Amino acid sequence: MLADGTPLLGRRTGIGRYTASLADALASLVDVRLVGFTARGWRGLRSAVPAGTRAVGPPLPARLLRACWARGSFPPVELLAGRADVVHGTNFVLPPPLRARGVVTVHDLAFLDDPRLADPDLPALARRSAQRAAVVCTPTAAVADAVSARWDVPRDGVVVTPLGVDRAWFDAAPPDPALRVHFGLPPEYLLFVGADGPRKGLDTLLRALAPDLPPLVIAGPGASRPADVARTGYLPDPVLRRVVAGASALVLPSRDEGFGLPALEALACGIPVVCSDIPALREVTAGHAALFPRDDVDALRDALREALSRPRDGADARRAHAARFTWRACAEATLEAYRRAVG
Repeated sequence: MLADGTPLLGRRTGIGRYTASLADALASLVDVRLVGFTARGWRGLRSAVPAGTRAVGPPLPARLLRACWARGSFPPVELLAGRADVVHGTNFVLPPPLRARGVVTVHDLAFLDDPRLADPDLPALARRSAQRAAVVCTPTAAVADAVSARWDVPRDGVVVTPLGVDRAWFDAAPPDPALRVHFGLPPEYLLFVGADGPRKGLDTLLRALAPDLPPLVIAGPGASRPADVARTGYLPDPVLRRVVAGASALVLPSRDEGFGLPALEALACGIPVVCSDIPALREVTAGHAALFPRDDVDALRDALREALSRPRDGADARRAHAARFTWRACAEATLEAYRRAVG
């Protein structure tokens, strides 16, 4: 199996973590070769692939490849990385195969409604990839329904492959005093995890803050730093787990999500989760988070107060729900998608 390993390069946010965790879990089930569609990061991919997988293919400029694939099916991926039964585009775009069967993961469709969220060529490339693929993978049924409806892809050609939670989240300890000082973490804090783009709803959260609520900490990349808000910047996973475990609540006020992994990881830590009532988050949290209508500042403030009034209630149930999501299960569901593609 050939898979796009390009998301493994650089700082790993959602799709990079998905690609790394999926490849790691798949390695015990199937031969995994990861190809990097990049010239600058080609050498780095050799050291970034999970154990049990291989990096293959020559250094190639990503922009040139995308320009070619936007116009047609040349060059086919087998010409770049060798023969395979299945080619998996892990990040919206399916590298065109010659004889292999194609599988593509579509994480969400937010960029269709807000072009600022993606490169200008992505909508056309992603749609063509979904329609060319033998099977489309999505992280939730909500995204599967949207892909089928908006791109005219048969619903039975879309397989839901829910993401997983690393076991380390269940044992995460709150930050120690040194870590608190280093990142300026107050004794109690609300936590927002992610980049502060328009679809994440951070502006709604900032307006919902009140004197009787804990201060806000933002864990993720971004330049803005509102008054009285601590920003940690990007955090590697071991540090992020501790910051999440020490929060009074995790808040995910998104306007759109494909899955919402930070919410599930916070549930694994047992802490309260407050998130917007949108299809993917409703599906993933399944009654274990406090939901509020998207963009409703007053409702978010009330939901935060309610969640913080009984922080330990339901902690065991939150952990038990998160434990149902494993990367092994994600890999097995993805392997079933491969079998369907070649079958």
